[in-house]
Amino acid sequence: MSSCYFGGVSRRTFLLGTAGVTALSQFPLSPLAQAMSEDRLLSAKPGTGKWIATTCNGCTSFCAKQIYVQDGRALHIRGNEFSKVHGKASCPRQYLSLQELYDPDRVKTPLLRMNPKKGQGIDPVFKPISWEEAISLFADKIMALREKNETHKYVALRGRYSFLSDILIKNFTTVLGSPNAITHSSLCAEADKFGSYYTEGGWEYRQYDIKNTRYVLSFGVDPLSANRQVSYYCSEWGNMLDHAQVAIVDPRFSSSASKADEWLPIIPGQDSALALSLAHQILVNDGWHKAFVGQFIDGVNRFQSGEVVDPLAFNELHTYGLVEWWNLELKDRTPEWAETVCGISAEQIKRIAQKLIAAAPKVQIWRSRGAQMQHRGAYTTIACHALNGLLGAVDNEGGVIQYNSSREDSVPSAKEFVDDLAKKGLKQERIDRVGRLEWPALKSGKSGGGVLTNVVADSILSADPYKPEIVLGYLNNFTFSAPGTQRWEDALKSVPFVVHVTTNISEFSWFSDLILPGSHFMYEKWGVQGSCGNMHSQVSIIQPIIKRLGDTVDDESGIPWLLAKELDKRGFSNPLAYLKSIRDPETQKEPITGDELGLYAAKVVTQPLWDPAKYVDGDKFSGWDEFLQKGVWNSEPYQFRQLWGKMKTKTGRFEFYSETLKSALSKHAEKHNTDVDEVMRICNYQAQGEMAFIPHYEQPYRFGEPAEYPMLFIDHKSRLNREGRSANNQWYQNNLDIDPGAVKHQDVVKINPIDAQQLGLKNGDRVKITSIQGEIACQVSIFEGVRPGTVAKAFGQGHWAYGKVASKVFGQEALGGNNNTILPPAHEHLSGAAAFYGQIGVRIEKMIEG
Repeated sequence: MSSCYFGGVSRRTFLLGTAGVTALSQFPLSPLAQAMSEDRLLSAKPGTGKWIATTCNGCTSFCAKQIYVQDGRALHIRGNEFSKVHGKASCPRQYLSLQELYDPDRVKTPLLRMNPKKGQGIDPVFKPISWEEAISLFADKIMALREKNETHKYVALRGRYSFLSDILIKNFTTVLGSPNAITHSSLCAEADKFGSYYTEGGWEYRQYDIKNTRYVLSFGVDPLSANRQVSYYCSEWGNMLDHAQVAIVDPRFSSSASKADEWLPIIPGQDSALALSLAHQILVNDGWHKAFVGQFIDGVNRFQSGEVVDPLAFNELHTYGLVEWWNLELKDRTPEWAETVCGISAEQIKRIAQKLIAAAPKVQIWRSRGAQMQHRGAYTTIACHALNGLLGAVDNEGGVIQYNSSREDSVPSAKEFVDDLAKKGLKQERIDRVGRLEWPALKSGKSGGGVLTNVVADSILSADPYKPEIVLGYLNNFTFSAPGTQRWEDALKSVPFVVHVTTNISEFSWFSDLILPGSHFMYEKWGVQGSCGNMHSQVSIIQPIIKRLGDTVDDESGIPWLLAKELDKRGFSNPLAYLKSIRDPETQKEPITGDELGLYAAKVVTQPLWDPAKYVDGDKFSGWDEFLQKGVWNSEPYQFRQLWGKMKTKTGRFEFYSETLKSALSKHAEKHNTDVDEVMRICNYQAQGEMAFIPHYEQPYRFGEPAEYPMLFIDHKSRLNREGRSANNQWYQNNLDIDPGAVKHQDVVKINPIDAQQLGLKNGDRVKITSIQGEIACQVSIFEGVRPGTVAKAFGQGHWAYGKVASKVFGQEALGGNNNTILPPAHEHLSGAAAFYGQIGVRIEKMIEG
């Protein structure tokens, strides 16, 4: 790959194909070499640095941080002492950001593709160009769409982001005249939000009162590795174990399972069977929380296995439809039935049910991507969450809590800057097809209200609803992070102009025509983030705490600013007019640079928090300067039981029979002149009639016949994955064995000793893993902590780009295998979530070397 731009420390030249050799003197040293150069080290004096507040964007915990900066270099990291969510606590991943920041393989200047051919192993021949050249080219492409009245053929794909990303992705795209501001949300956890919304009316994540709980039942969640507020749980989990028991339901023995009282190695995809049988057992044992749910009028429990109950005999309080749920589904879902389905013994199910009853209402049922983000997973998520309602754990001490309200504003709207031409483009169908009959994506009860990120590749390939001409990828790598990776490679090959904003040349970059260097979120830009935990919400600042490395800009604000100025020169002034409307709230000054735009936008979004004239509650500041110095605003503590009887469902109550889901499905069906049964059929669910509106058992869809693909594949997250961006540093590779069963510097598949013996495998053997979607190669790790008949593999390795450390041969050969290469591009249609889990059949074969 000698002709590809690559920022390695050892490189003395950049070879640009037949264009010859460009001297290193025209480009800066690598960021690491520049930051740690001898003259700067000599000037450093002990005690001359200071702690500066910022926020970690390495996962969706969004922890407030303080960085120790000395002589312009970031040296040390800790949790922000002013945060009431996590304080100074941190997770193992935070220090990896330093190697990301000073990664010698970072993109340091705009790059233009010189080779028109695209493909893995084909050198793009990237040529360094100026920002002026790059933005001028980008603007020309946009203007060409306007001239053809095809502005809808501009697509913006968002990966990692802050609240300010609306400037570049949502609002700038709107002003251009495209409906296609596509987020990564359906690759994240939309099925998780589905379970909360269609039971209690909140399309959001949850927090957990672990300081007061007595029992935690976790369906696949690994809070010590990969969940919201990992920092907080890492610091508080041990204390919780002094007063609470923990049971982890997971086919894989996770980090959290190693710190639990009980591990339930369930058959993949069968979590709803366990949840429903627990609900059955709780009811027949008179164990529901009567202060929340209600009671039989005469006080006599009529929930008996197999017996129908008269709804008029039960007086419900803050819930709705319990008896209907029992009659339609639960009466036959005994522990004995569940044992044959999910692989957990009836005796263990009964024991867990008794522990939940004894601890209620101070119990917590957690649910993970692994349990929910599977084909037909919508009913798993509401089945699991219904247990919280049954036990009175919703909005209660020791239970499962919604997020506290936070007071930040949004980035100002761009609607008034949309001209007539752009309005025509905005009326076109979105590229991800949301709202079609087969794609309900029922975010917040609205047909097509969600997003279908992974459908975009199929839409591009089939030109349905149309073929995009410009695709902007912002800090994403969907060719690596979305199931069915080959589709994304083929799709991007076919797009005339692909722009990628990125810190490192990734797999997505390899198919791009123009690369714009991204800033590191934690250190080099303005932004705002929000998070919640420990009974508080927080809003924290991201700020440029060091001088940006290389020739980069504040990408969420600087790139739209430069592009708007260039479009203004071409007679399209609306984008620049919009950006200039985002003024400093203290002085009303218009921005004159992209950096000022980022600063002013951050101040506008957070003004309700730091401006004394706008104070409502939570932390109070004297002004912007104090807020910037402390870096975080905290809400008031959560007030329990504020939602009892006032939930945002159709009934105002916690819904076991979901009138809210019934309404959403009915409206979607009416939109397409059909009925709910047809919606369920076309979306490949089994439910018909009223079953569609209650938590019920849906048989997991199996990908691959057992005879050909006998094992089930478990995709999971490593404790060291910072949104998949950490693989290109040595600290990551040197510490991979922090995960149970993992091996340093290797990409491993974990196999139970029983299966390994049958397959004739031993530790270190190279194997090929094949599914109906594709195949990958990696190394065997024999590990008792994985259910027999399954294999487990962490996501994160398998890069063939991203840098010298992440790949075996940069641009050509991967280090291990990418899980998403073998995951089918399936979806959970009701929520819109991509399906990474469930019953994905694979075949394991030993590779003969040589």
